[in-house]
Amino acid sequence: MHPYSVIIRPVLSEKSTLTREHEGKYTFLVRREASKEDVKKAVEKLFDVQVVGVNTMITRGKVRRRGMHASLSPKQKKAIVKLGEGQKLSIFEDQ
Repeated sequence: MHPYSVIIRPVLSEKSTLTREHEGKYTFLVRREASKEDVKKAVEKLFDVQVVGVNTMITRGKVRRRGMHASLSPKQKKAIVKLGEGQKLSIFEDQ
């Protein structure tokens, strides 16, 4: 799988920010077909860092209501990436 097609976008939330600051773990939204190895290779190639570990999870879709009609948003896959000691990603540090 091509590295640019694996990572969709970074997850910027309160919980992911605290995890990034205290534990050095970065959270990304990734394609559901991507494996942990695909995510590791993509982050290493795109950001030129060393990845120590990758944890993935598939989140359920949320029920959205509009009047009496309900629909389900699609499932998403998140990857939490732990970097090597002293390494940071520049895309998160500029904000």
